[in-house]
Amino acid sequence: MPEPEIAQKSPFKVAVEAGKTYFWCACGRSKKQPFCDGSHQGTGFSPVKFQANEAKAVFFCGCKHSSKSPLCDGTHNSL
Repeated sequence: MPEPEIAQKSPFKVAVEAGKTYFWCACGRSKKQPFCDGSHQGTGFSPVKFQANEAKAVFFCGCKHSSKSPLCDGTHNSL
């Protein structure tokens, strides 16, 4: 599988809504970061579904290399 593009070397802080579903961009090409806009077509990547169980701030991975995707695990600090 190809390497994803790094959208940014820091997480995206997003206030999510309880019960809402989000689709995180895994390829790094989306113009609507951190969420998917369909730019992954033909890349071998697929968006990652995230279901918010409660309203809170969530840190979505911006570097696209987190081992805990779609959430940030600090990997961006070593890129």
